[in-house]
Amino acid sequence: MSKQAAEVETLFLHEHGDDVRVVAQRDGSRLFRAVLELKETDAGPRPRRLRIEDGSGEQLRSPDQFVELARRAARIRISEQTGPIARDRIKEMLDGYQLDAKVVRTCRFCASAGRYSPITSETAIEADGESICPECASQELDRQLAFDGQITGDARERLEELLLEVQDLDRITNLLSGQLDPDLTKFDEISATTDEVDPVRVDSLGLHPGIQDHLESRFETLLPVQSLAVEHGATDGEDQLVVSATATGKTLVGEMAGLDRVLNGEGKMLFLVPLVALANQKYNDFQDRYGDMVEVSLRVGASRIADEGGRFDPDADIIVGTYEGIDHALRTGKDLGNVGTVVIDEVHTLGEDERGHRLDGLISRLKYYCEEAQTDTQWIYLSATVGNPSQLAKKLRAKLIEFEERPVPIERHVTFADGREKIETEKKLVKRAFDSKSSKGYRGQTIIFTNSRRRCHQISRKLNYSSAPYHAGLDNRKRKQVEQQFADQELAAVVTTAALAAGVDFPASQVVFDSLAMGIEWLTVQEFSQMLGRAGRPDYHDKGTVYVLVEPDCTYHNSMEMTEDEVAFKLLKGEMEPVITRYDEGAAVEETLANVTVAGKAAKRLNDRMVGEVPTKHALGKLLEYEFIDGLEPTPLGRAVTRHFLAPDEAFQLLDGIRKGTDPYDIVAEMELRDEH
Repeated sequence: MSKQAAEVETLFLHEHGDDVRVVAQRDGSRLFRAVLELKETDAGPRPRRLRIEDGSGEQLRSPDQFVELARRAARIRISEQTGPIARDRIKEMLDGYQLDAKVVRTCRFCASAGRYSPITSETAIEADGESICPECASQELDRQLAFDGQITGDARERLEELLLEVQDLDRITNLLSGQLDPDLTKFDEISATTDEVDPVRVDSLGLHPGIQDHLESRFETLLPVQSLAVEHGATDGEDQLVVSATATGKTLVGEMAGLDRVLNGEGKMLFLVPLVALANQKYNDFQDRYGDMVEVSLRVGASRIADEGGRFDPDADIIVGTYEGIDHALRTGKDLGNVGTVVIDEVHTLGEDERGHRLDGLISRLKYYCEEAQTDTQWIYLSATVGNPSQLAKKLRAKLIEFEERPVPIERHVTFADGREKIETEKKLVKRAFDSKSSKGYRGQTIIFTNSRRRCHQISRKLNYSSAPYHAGLDNRKRKQVEQQFADQELAAVVTTAALAAGVDFPASQVVFDSLAMGIEWLTVQEFSQMLGRAGRPDYHDKGTVYVLVEPDCTYHNSMEMTEDEVAFKLLKGEMEPVITRYDEGAAVEETLANVTVAGKAAKRLNDRMVGEVPTKHALGKLLEYEFIDGLEPTPLGRAVTRHFLAPDEAFQLLDGIRKGTDPYDIVAEMELRDEH
């Protein structure tokens, strides 16, 4: 015992029923712990015996040994959490031996467990009305997380960071039930930035009087990204890749260049987008804006069946189309006339697994068409999100116009909620936004992104304020009605699928992620950035707000390896993915067949200039094996396959069903079931 006494640096005393808990420490490590029994004497409280605890039980020691231990200790500390009666009793006992002690604030959990853990105002964490140390608070948080559902990796680290920052365990655990404490939910803020660019005056552009007068009636100067594009040849026929954030005005770059060439008799403009909803929206915009000076037509995927209600006119001055709509025209030998300008919006689609190879093939086939027609075509590619802009510009043989400006700041928030709690949280967020106005006089409006059409309707029905679902399953009339109601501030929110994130023009102040999935796939950083970029417009709002609602331990399909809480922080912290078009065997065969159908013997040249690396020899071998081509000409079967955008395995499944006499509905059902699996 004398050796132990000599080693003691701190002797810590804490109430333990009618007795005193004793902890001896040196250099932050516990040497031993014991229980000191007291007795009442005429001189006051005195030690009766000391029970030192060890792994197998207790060792009884004489009271004199406690006194020796206390006298040799460098310091004696009494826990502030000890009750006042017990604390006075301990101090009176120590005073009897002329031993000084200081009352210190300690963690009760530690003290009860026999650990000395002093805390200060800088380290104390409030928990259920008392102060505890960070380590115990972290353990309590872990217990709460285990009870509510497993939260892993970065999500747990984020909560621990917040715990140390705000020093209040109850506020942190309240986040797990979807509480909206903005000081805690705020993850970061993307600042508004403005690059120094001298604005180009509109009256200096020297465009055709039709578009020149139109622009002068709307603006005095161009926005920075537009000015940069013009300075680098956008209106002089230069091919460009324009990369700039949402709402910075890059679409007008394509419009200026295309309309000028149309009106000067240098060929029509094709304006291409990935989705029917976007094509309809852009078609209506062009009709309203330019319909008095040019003919505008629409070509979407459905045109191959019904010509979209007669709206497709191949002789029109402007053809707004989906990638698939224009590609179908090429695959079936339609004459698109003299093409002067091609604008490819959302060109980062080249990096998507499903649509990337088709856009890659379309660009190559459309370039071949323009070359064969001997037209001097200008190519303008637009995107808000490209991780490798220089590399992509080189692949596309275009001049890079990159502008880093963000017109308004965006606050990004994260909170936790299950599927039912998410809707309650969304109600609060929509109400809070719509009840406020920006300095420019606009009410806050919300876009809620979710992962299915059914969920769109479910959320929209339950929101207290006016809202509407918006997805590809609605007809064009209904979608246009929703767009107009939102523009007129009649709707507090639209609830849409992630698939419609690209380019949908809703001037929202707030974006809420009900889900981080697109169908049964997690969003990529690029898709996530594209969607959150919809929050905040410079002419409407002072800032944009983004809320990511995370369901711990959630997946939307058994093929998902990560959970939603893991994905959330991967997206928030992630670097933008490079735009790379990748080819598996099916994609290589499909695009090579389309190139053969359009270009015959020139198919290899089309393959060689595509953004992705296409294994041409292997693909041609497969096409011969499948009897899709005969030499370098498509067979009737090959033409049918490429006309309907069928992948090789889909084509064989259809053929097999037809040859067996299977009912067509059963064939389609089987294909849908296979895709689902």
